[in-house]
Amino acid sequence: MTKITIDKNAFPYPMPMVLVGTLVNERPNFMAVGWVARVNFGPPMIAVALGKPHYTNSGIHASGAFSVNIPGIDLMEKVDYCGIVSGRMEDKSTLFKVITGKETGTPMIDDCPLCMECKVVSVVDLPTNELFIGEIAGAYANADCCADGIPEIEKIRPFMLSMPDNRLWEVGDNVGKAWSIGMNLKRQG
Repeated sequence: MTKITIDKNAFPYPMPMVLVGTLVNERPNFMAVGWVARVNFGPPMIAVALGKPHYTNSGIHASGAFSVNIPGIDLMEKVDYCGIVSGRMEDKSTLFKVITGKETGTPMIDDCPLCMECKVVSVVDLPTNELFIGEIAGAYANADCCADGIPEIEKIRPFMLSMPDNRLWEVGDNVGKAWSIGMNLKRQG
């Protein structure tokens, strides 16, 4: 297989679309984010990378907390809207049923099947972005999206972002069990 050189501003494929929430000037605000990842197992931590000019950043700095809300595909239009308009100009919280995290008081979206409230533990200053790392202080899921207390991806129906083409993708079929498929190769080695 022949590799070609592409723009070094490459992205992993795909990236989960989430809504990051926080209080800004005592009002719930939500922002569409594709740059999100779990970054620590114990204690559980998640990181979101937000461009420095975003309105949401000031609220995270002031409150020391943020939420990560995983929308289903049924919320795609509202999520996209939250990525188009700024909370400086529009009150995006009116799009959703807003609930409050039990541990941090940060706003979360009841319409999303999975919500996590996070306490900021670190902020990494990057050239164009701020990387907010938060410890997951509470996690909540719709009961009908869970089996034995574990969220099921096919019931949540999250969607993904690809960049730089800025396209949204539905999650596809289960293709195997992680940390199991490779066991045949391990036994051979």
